[in-house]
Amino acid sequence: MSGVAASFWRGRRVLVTGHTGFKGSWLCRMLAALGAEVSGIALDPEPGPSAFAAMRVAEVLAADHRADIRDAAALAALLRAARPEVVIHMAAQAFVGRGYREPAATFATNVDGTVNLLQALRGLPGVAAALIVTSDKVYRNGGTGRPFVEGDPLGGEDPYSASKAAAEIVVASWRASFAKELPRLATARAGNVIGGGDFSEMRIIPDLVRAQLAGEVLVVRQPDATRPFQHVLDVLRGYLMLAERLVTSPESAPPALNLGPRDGEIRVRDLLALWGEVPWRRAEGPVMEEARRLALDSALAATALGWHPLLDTPRAIAATAAWYAAWRDGADMARASDAEIAQALSTKALAA
Repeated sequence: MSGVAASFWRGRRVLVTGHTGFKGSWLCRMLAALGAEVSGIALDPEPGPSAFAAMRVAEVLAADHRADIRDAAALAALLRAARPEVVIHMAAQAFVGRGYREPAATFATNVDGTVNLLQALRGLPGVAAALIVTSDKVYRNGGTGRPFVEGDPLGGEDPYSASKAAAEIVVASWRASFAKELPRLATARAGNVIGGGDFSEMRIIPDLVRAQLAGEVLVVRQPDATRPFQHVLDVLRGYLMLAERLVTSPESAPPALNLGPRDGEIRVRDLLALWGEVPWRRAEGPVMEEARRLALDSALAATALGWHPLLDTPRAIAATAAWYAAWRDGADMARASDAEIAQALSTKALAA
């Protein structure tokens, strides 16, 4: 089926950091649909519309804690109180543009925050596994366009990418240095995740939605940049499958895993064409430095876990557009999102 075992998650205590964000909101409702007991630690959602509010995530949580992962003492206390069996760490400063504006804070959240989590997990009883979510931007990008594999050198020129690569090194270091005191650890590398409820800054689909709501022409920074766009539920299925494997068969669980789309990367302008009639123009003047091409090789996820995306890129874009259309019409987005989750959990994953 989808590759996610409901029997594994049913009744299991799961702690999600970053649960008020876009991916975190979908993950909490997916875990609740599987019967898990879900707790969260995060900052408040960003101002304005949010997936957390639209999907009424708070109603499925056993505990909803607001804390900054840079506060080591507060984070450790909340972890002890939650008594998790599985931890999925998604709390992060996740925006490339904000990384340029706030580089020190970006490193403090993404690196020090990860250190704080791992330190809090040392010797914590009952925790079987911790999955640390990083990014597809952790690789040293020489611009060749070759899809990255998990063993490629880590790097990152902008502060966000570099901080996520540093978080990967932190996890590897703690695994090597403190293995006897820690649960089983793995990192998951995915990016350019799309789906309903993302209202983040300087991302193509949230920018598109805001422009449509305001009746404005969308301004596009790099229309010919290519990215591995993929649906949020496919990525979350991969996270859960990897976390499950860490517990049930740790010897076969990859320590790091790419999760990318089934049909490769596409240009930003092609995403806009698939969305529909979108008036847009190219940004004038200098734009933020970003890699022109980014691609992931997800062969290891297929061979090690049997993970394959359920949605190709056109269907992922269509599902995303449908979510926002329903949201604009005032639909019950918790119910609509749960229907998408139920479909993703019951659909057979076809080989790519």
